[in-house]
Amino acid sequence: MLSDLIVKVGHTSYPICFPERPIQCIRDLVATKHVGGGGGVVLTDEGVDRCQSGFLNEAFPGMARLTLPSGEPSKSLDNYGRVLDFLAANRINRDGVLWAVGGGVVGDLAGFGAATYLRGIDCVQIPTTLLAMVDSSVGGKTGINLKAGKNLVGAFHHPRAVVIATEFLATLPGREFAAGMAEVIKYGLLGDAALFARLEREPLTVKSADLTDVIRRCCEMKAEVVRADERETAPTDGRALLNLGHTFGHAIEQATEFREYLHGEAVAVGLAAAGRLSARLGLIQAADTARVERVLQAHHLPARLRSPLAVPALMDAMQHDKKARSGRLRFVVLKALGRAGTCADVDPAPVEQTWRDMGAA
Repeated sequence: MLSDLIVKVGHTSYPICFPERPIQCIRDLVATKHVGGGGGVVLTDEGVDRCQSGFLNEAFPGMARLTLPSGEPSKSLDNYGRVLDFLAANRINRDGVLWAVGGGVVGDLAGFGAATYLRGIDCVQIPTTLLAMVDSSVGGKTGINLKAGKNLVGAFHHPRAVVIATEFLATLPGREFAAGMAEVIKYGLLGDAALFARLEREPLTVKSADLTDVIRRCCEMKAEVVRADERETAPTDGRALLNLGHTFGHAIEQATEFREYLHGEAVAVGLAAAGRLSARLGLIQAADTARVERVLQAHHLPARLRSPLAVPALMDAMQHDKKARSGRLRFVVLKALGRAGTCADVDPAPVEQTWRDMGAA
């Protein structure tokens, strides 16, 4: 069993656990006075409920469960209201816990609900997808989408604990596993050249012997970044680096109404676009962008748009990105494969040309 990671942020800290017996670990947490003493409920989605009903019943016997439709559209104001009503109906008090069992959508929605119900209750994240394990379950960012853009409503609310059980990945659809690999590749690109080189040598799969080690390394990197810049207030770099590929990716999601691309697939195209933009700005070589795109494709991820999207619509969507400042776009760019930085004032022309490189019209 890998040792727990401890995320330390300001005056709080929480463990990321990698238990050999996840059900027993969760039941021990449920029984702990400080994790569940005021009652608990579970939030999950239809896919997890269908594939992991035995796990849910054994880990949370008799606990009320709210099951939402799977997919990004569930991260909505309507479902946020459903979560709050569910907590109130089950009389969860300020010592209660919302257990989030699912992917990034469930984790973000549960975290925001927990942040705002009774002005804040505990949430424990139990990620069931690779993407949630390596990224969204860690760091305290929670939120929901608006028609105007992704994650425009949210709060910083750190979980009481994160429990990572890689056994969930055995039933994860291949497309979902690939989507999670976009975030793994991102970590290699932004700060771990050795990790990127490992992914170049051999694609990571659900059967890879070092899968759990790679997941732990990604969590470790995110914990380090969050510890240094919890609320993304650093004037340069800092937590913003975790958004490598996301300014492009979020625009793709918005332009397709969150229905054509999984989040990780949109981020994959965004990583390829970030590489192209970095080369266009003279920061890396064309050969480096080719390496990025080969790694994406080796992990069954798109490196270009599947079908053309309008450049004006994509540029407009970018204006809603949270990293934009005073109407100017701010991007995370590559200075080398394994080293990223923020670029605070990018002209529209190279961005538009990069979109055309990606297949936009």
